[in-house]
This record gives sequence, C-alpha cells and structure tokens, in this order.
Amino acid sequence: MIGTALATGLTLAVTGCGRGAPESDKTRQATPPTATSPGGPSPTASPSPQGFQAQIKKVTAGDLRYSWRKGCPVAPSGLRMIEMTYWGMDDKPHADGRLVVNAKQADELVSVFRRLYDMRYPIARMEPVDAYKGSDFDSIEANNTSAFNCRSATGSGNWSQHAYGLAIDINPCENPYVSASGGVAHKDCVKFKNRSRRDPGVIHDGDRVVKAFARIGWGWGGDWSGVKDYQHFSSSGR
Repeated sequence: MIGTALATGLTLAVTGCGRGAPESDKTRQATPPTATSPGGPSPTASPSPQGFQAQIKKVTAGDLRYSWRKGCPVAPSGLRMIEMTYWGMDDKPHADGRLVVNAKQADELVSVFRRLYDMRYPIARMEPVDAYKGSDFDSIEANNTSAFNCRSATGSGNWSQHAYGLAIDINPCENPYVSASGGVAHKDCVKFKNRSRRDPGVIHDGDRVVKAFARIGWGWGGDWSGVKDYQHFSSSGR
C-alpha cells in the first residue's frame, strides 16, 4: 500500500487505462525508465519504491471533512483517491503521494503521473487539501500539489473545476497564479512570476508536463490570456 489508507473498498490488480468511472478499486504499477521547496522541507523519501506505483480507492465523506459538504457538485461516490509514487524535489522517489480526483478521470490521471515520474519531474509534496483544513491558500503556502476542493473559482461565484475533481494544481509556488495586474499572493513565490527561470518544478509552455496532460485532453492555465495560472491543469481548460 502506498501512503496512509484513507479510503475503503477492495483493491484489485488491473492493467491498461481508459475512460469512465472505475467499477472497482484498482492498482497500477509501472517500471520507471533538486532543490529545496519554497514551502518548507520536502517530505522524507520512502525507502526504495519499486518504480512508479499507484492505487485508486474509493473515498467517503469522512475522508473529506474539510473539502466536501452537502451541495457540492460531485458526491464522494463520484471521487477517488489516487495513492501514488512521485519524484521529489530531493531527487528521490516518494511513495506517499495522494490526490483526490473525479472517478471518471482517475485512470487517465494515473497515466499522466506515471509519465511525470518516468521523466523525473520533481514535485514538492502531494496530499489532499484536507491536510490544510480545506484552505487553498495554506496548501499553496506549503507548495502542495492537490486536486479536489469544493470551492468557487478564484474571483468568481461559479464552481471551480477543483470542485468537480477535474483540476490539479502542481507545484503552486514554482507555478504561481498571476493576476491580470501581475500580482502574486504568496511572497515566497513572487520570483517565479519570471517564467524564464529554470528551477526544478517550473512548468514551461509546450514542455513535457504540458504535453503529458494534453494527451488526456487537459488544458493548462499558463495558456490563459490576462490572468495566468501556471500551476493549473483541468479537463475543461479553465
């Protein structure tokens, strides 16, 4: 098992990827072919994970105490927890990655993160936003990669794609949200407004991270006009 089990249900070994909500929980495995995080020390590396590994598990409302509530556009039954290996900022594998995503996209997202692991794209940390009591701000301050959070879109009264589990924010400090006026809300991340930087974890237009998400039809917030959300990938492109 990877990470702490926060979900219930039987896990079955399967192969391949596909669209649609999984009928059962699933296990994914693949053979794999540096810097300090601005949000604080990186999590401790796990002992010798055997390449990329992932498990898809069901979640309950109890697992999502802060990120889900009645009236949210997706019920817990429509979400899944992916527990997976990721490559850390310390240039070592970590086996405690956890993302809560929409059940219909879980398989394809596993394929994306397998590719990111194989290319050794570094991720500072990866845990559900519930670890920050549902605070998007605090999650970003910790430079945490996260997905589901039942909240409105920034500057809007409409549901964010995160509220559907159909958006992921990756290394949000190295890839900040930049307002139309050029503002960045997190002081340790202001320097990353300069997109010519080549620090570990920085995402650039047309790079392999953008292409990995494009393979499953997901768009990148770095392509937006005006506001730029360099951390943000979503199924709708918004």
